[in-house]
Amino acid sequence: MTGNSTFEYYNANRDGKNVGDCTVRAISVALDQDWDTTYWGLCWEGYLAADMPSGNPVWGKYLRRKGWRRYLPEYEDMTVQEFAHEHPYGVYLLALDTHIVCVFDGRIVDTWNSGGKTVLYYWMED
Repeated sequence: MTGNSTFEYYNANRDGKNVGDCTVRAISVALDQDWDTTYWGLCWEGYLAADMPSGNPVWGKYLRRKGWRRYLPEYEDMTVQEFAHEHPYGVYLLALDTHIVCVFDGRIVDTWNSGGKTVLYYWMED
C-alpha cells in the first residue's frame, strides 16, 4: 500500500469544522461516539484536571477510563502510513507531533492524510 490507499476522509464535527478539534474527531471515531459526547467527556476530564480538553494528559486519562492503554510504535520513525499497513485490523489512536489520528482497520480516518507523519505513541483498547 502506498500513497492515499489507506486514507478515508471523515469529519465528525457537526458543523464541518476541522481546525483545533483533532482530538475530539479522532476519539469520536475510535470510540464510536458522536462529536458532542466526546467533546463534553473531554471537557469534563479537563475540568477535573484543571487542564485543556486536548491536552495529552487529559485525553490520555479519558482513554484509560474507557479501558485503553498506551504503547510505543514497533520501531523508531514509524510513519502513520506504515502503522496503518502493519495494523490491518483493530482501532488505534496515534499521537503525532501536533496531531491525533485514528487508524481503523488499516485506514487513516481523518480530514486530511497524515500518512507521512511519525507516530510518537499510540493507544488501543485493552
